[in-house]
Amino acid sequence: MIGRILAILHARNIEFIRDKSSFGWNIMLPFLLVFGMAFIFSGDDRAQFKVGVLHAQDTATESAAYPFLDTRYIDFIDYADEQEALGKVMRHQLDLVIRLGTRPRYWINEESPKGYIVERLLLNSSDEGFEKQVVQGKPIRYVDWLLPGILGMNMMFGSLFGVGYVVVRYRKDGFLKRLQATPLRPFEFVLAQVLSRLILVLAITVFVYAGTSFFLDTMMQGSYINLFIVAALGTISLISMGLLVAARISSEEFAGGVLNMVTWPMMILSGVWFSLEGSPSWVLGIAKIFPLTHILSAARAIMLDGAGFAEIMPQMIFLGLITAVCLALGAVLFSWQSDG
Repeated sequence: MIGRILAILHARNIEFIRDKSSFGWNIMLPFLLVFGMAFIFSGDDRAQFKVGVLHAQDTATESAAYPFLDTRYIDFIDYADEQEALGKVMRHQLDLVIRLGTRPRYWINEESPKGYIVERLLLNSSDEGFEKQVVQGKPIRYVDWLLPGILGMNMMFGSLFGVGYVVVRYRKDGFLKRLQATPLRPFEFVLAQVLSRLILVLAITVFVYAGTSFFLDTMMQGSYINLFIVAALGTISLISMGLLVAARISSEEFAGGVLNMVTWPMMILSGVWFSLEGSPSWVLGIAKIFPLTHILSAARAIMLDGAGFAEIMPQMIFLGLITAVCLALGAVLFSWQSDG
């Protein structure tokens, strides 16, 4: 059994490496995206501000009493938890936090250039005596926040298309039908595919992470072991989704359409490019369905906040459940040949 699995594993790895265009693109795409976005968003001409608001009374009354709340080009986001809001100021995810009411006050990270500008706007637009509070924290650059998203996106495409599309092509070309005549069992074939893609995706991810970290000095506050575990379980969950999609499909065009239907909403709503902070609750609810959302949430918690394994346990449980469900359904529905 082990010999047969290793034979399929070796053949699949060689097939991928010999496809120079696909292999090269898998390596170059994340590099180009990370360095391109780092360059685009490193300028000083972006006029977008986010202010957290801790409400102490009716919103309409506050809006009339504090003209600052009507300032254009500032995104005001409501928070009920003061510590959560202050944590976002410390990590430069919010430029300022204000508490309104009988004792108005605001919190600012004095290392934040945008925070300084918003503070000036606040003080110049209000006659109220705001009490100033200062929080400290290491700035998080956009590239620090973006890197997990780019790596996760590359893992998603590599896992879903690298397994789902390939298995469909095998079935269409009759390769699976020929394998059916061998002693190879479906479980062994599926396991070999999972291991092959897991090794390749993780190897590329580690290589890209090491390269971008070296050249851009990206932030890493937590454990590399925990980050690797998140990447491994996240990759397996995405591979299992690809296997489920490819369980019975024999049309490459149809498989491509289904995979695109899965990947594009996942990429947009999982927070690859931008934070969903302040989005409607229904958008956040849909985002939680996707495994990529939980992969990025756990990775960013480790890299930017130094979270331990216990703190990312909810995301790990979700990824484990998705993996188990997709692999079970894929095994039940798997077919060696086209139903047509």
